[in-house]
Amino acid sequence: MCHNIIDGRYHTECGHFFAMDTSRYDCRKSNCLFSREHVHPNNCRSSTCIRLMALPIRNPIRISPTVCAECVSKGRTSGLMNEGDTCKV
Repeated sequence: MCHNIIDGRYHTECGHFFAMDTSRYDCRKSNCLFSREHVHPNNCRSSTCIRLMALPIRNPIRISPTVCAECVSKGRTSGLMNEGDTCKV
């Protein structure tokens, strides 16, 4: 299936990923609505066609050994987030 590739910065101390750029991977399947090889018209209603993209892949092009700015502002100075913690990044 087609999917997006998200390039970004990964913070190893807190586990957060910040997107910097997004590109698309084309699976080149003739039955995938998102592929350039799709053989049906734009308003395809065929039940055999793939209608969902695969989950995006995160590609860390920058790796930072520190916590992110969001965690610093919330007072988290080290360690991965706990299960109940939320950080809207």
